[in-house]
Amino acid sequence: MVTLNEIGIRSLHTTEELENVRKLESKIWGEEDSIPTHQTITSVKNGGLVLGAYLNEQLVGFQYSFPGFNGKEVYLCSHILGIDEEFRNKKIGEKLKLAQREEGLKLGYSQINWTYDPLESINGYLNIAKLGGVCSTYLENCYGEMEDLLNSGIPSDRFLVEWHIRKENSFDTTGEQYEQEYALQKSVIQWEVKEGLPIPSLSLSKIETEYEPVFVAIPKNFRAIKEKNLDIANEWRMKTREIFTKLFQEGWQVTGFKKNTLTDIPVQYYIVTKK
Repeated sequence: MVTLNEIGIRSLHTTEELENVRKLESKIWGEEDSIPTHQTITSVKNGGLVLGAYLNEQLVGFQYSFPGFNGKEVYLCSHILGIDEEFRNKKIGEKLKLAQREEGLKLGYSQINWTYDPLESINGYLNIAKLGGVCSTYLENCYGEMEDLLNSGIPSDRFLVEWHIRKENSFDTTGEQYEQEYALQKSVIQWEVKEGLPIPSLSLSKIETEYEPVFVAIPKNFRAIKEKNLDIANEWRMKTREIFTKLFQEGWQVTGFKKNTLTDIPVQYYIVTKK
């Protein structure tokens, strides 16, 4: 069994290293959309960053970033992170992100931005609860209709995460002060289980005051829902899109993610607070 200590992370620069990254990306998402090696090697020569996760010199994960600019400030744009399927759920993604922070600081960055699917609870827990990223921007169908192995059949909505890597986080990112029952009662999305899958319902009336956090439920295993019933998956997409769009427009931001370990409750919760 692989342990995290056996995984080494290093910054990649050579054509051979970056071609191996392209091959792993193709294995995960499919050949058609893999990033050309000439793109990544140009990026790392101009303020970008590619990190590789290795087990005994075998590449098992990677992270690719390039410089971004929004008209006011420069930041590191974290474009893609992938883990070989055989090595997932071993905290390699977290180790890559922490290494990205260290290398980003060395390069002079203060902020790292990236997008991810807000319905992927594993990514939500890592990006918000563990790393301390915040989000107040919802991007509808960010990449258009995607036909890769993981995203086909559902709009590519994304959270835009901001990770302020030079600042100490002051938020309760894991929601430890709130009981599971409290999060369940306060969630603006309720659900029922049908054929073994959670189906969302909507209740905006539960947003009672700007001084309390809002909890937004999402499925524990959205990927399984996509594989079994695309209609239910799209229902989750539309319900959460409506909620987050409304909250962000009214000045709220995602600052936490409350993990639920109870096996009979099929959801986790985002914690949304007033700016």
